[in-house]
Amino acid sequence: MKSGATFPLMLIVLGSLWFLRSTALLPDTQTLLALLLAGAGLALLLIDGINKTTLVSSPLLVYAGGAVWLYHEAILRLSHALSLGMVLAGLLMLIARSHHIPDKSQGLGRHLP
Repeated sequence: MKSGATFPLMLIVLGSLWFLRSTALLPDTQTLLALLLAGAGLALLLIDGINKTTLVSSPLLVYAGGAVWLYHEAILRLSHALSLGMVLAGLLMLIARSHHIPDKSQGLGRHLP
């Protein structure tokens, strides 16, 4: 009986991360978090397309990534980042209410009788 590949894959990932960290090739945690948040926002927009949900969530994820990076670099204070994020979220929610923006599709099941 074959055993699972979870343990070997975990060793590969942890060993790679350890190597990258010890050679200073891996960015700081805050920078990595900022890149992951912004990347998730862009990926969500590419995968799901533009709809009422992604019009709000994708830009907010990108903003969160930028805000984390700006806060880490001491360019933006936390209170400024949070207040600007609230304004951005409100604006995006108002724009998403437009009838020109499509609703999130229900998937394949919505076409069945």
